[in-house]
Amino acid sequence: MSQALGMFKMVGPEQFSKTVCQMAPYFSTIEPTITDLRPNYAEATVPFRREVTNHLGTIHAIALCNAAELVAGMMTDASIPSGARWIPKGMTVEYLAKAKTSVRAIADGSGVDWSTAGDKIVPVDVKDEAGTSVFTASITMNVKLAS
Repeated sequence: MSQALGMFKMVGPEQFSKTVCQMAPYFSTIEPTITDLRPNYAEATVPFRREVTNHLGTIHAIALCNAAELVAGMMTDASIPSGARWIPKGMTVEYLAKAKTSVRAIADGSGVDWSTAGDKIVPVDVKDEAGTSVFTASITMNVKLAS
């Protein structure tokens, strides 16, 4: 089990989310709560706050990217074999609708083969409070297996 997954199970979503934001301070800008973490799945909520809005009064594009990278990274960490390492390599995004409410970011790695090294494409879907997809991302994670 990854250290991140073990910590999530031990301390719970609130404390785990705070710890992640201390280790990677940029994530704190969106005040996320990682609500679910397990192999092949991670979910986080991001509250609608003025600090993450744009000139249209909707959640800013880069805040959505930040949420997507957070769940993709946490899910990758929980999914790769013990001793393996990962790093984000690229991200392709699509803005589908204005994010006018708090959002939920979901990374689903169930279709990814985590047993091999190389680039893995992690899909992320971000939904508003009504369940409408407002943003999607395909995040390339480079995985290196332990030697």
